[in-house]
Amino acid sequence: MQLHEIDFGAARPIEGYGPGFFRLDGVAHPAPVLIAPGLLRTWGGYEDAATLLGLAGQVDVLFIGTGAEIGHIPAGLRAELEAAGIGVEIMASPAACRTYNVLLSEGRRIAVALLGV
Repeated sequence: MQLHEIDFGAARPIEGYGPGFFRLDGVAHPAPVLIAPGLLRTWGGYEDAATLLGLAGQVDVLFIGTGAEIGHIPAGLRAELEAAGIGVEIMASPAACRTYNVLLSEGRRIAVALLGV
């Protein structure tokens, strides 16, 4: 088996996570957090639609990590995001982190909004 180092370029992959934090560049950032290429900021949770809508035109898909277990997001939030042209995928936060990193390594236009783990 041949192993290849992944080159994320200037993008910042999620290195790890734990109760209430996500680690990027060796630094733990408190949840909830929004991560996209060139962007790392706190996120106000489901009530903070404006922050997510600000990604319109910059990303094709937004992964929303709902915590340790997969959950539902408010239907109105999903509708607003999709109306703005942002695809939405809901999953547990650990799965969202892994999926984000894989697609980031492929150079995809993605973002992830994460509640705690």
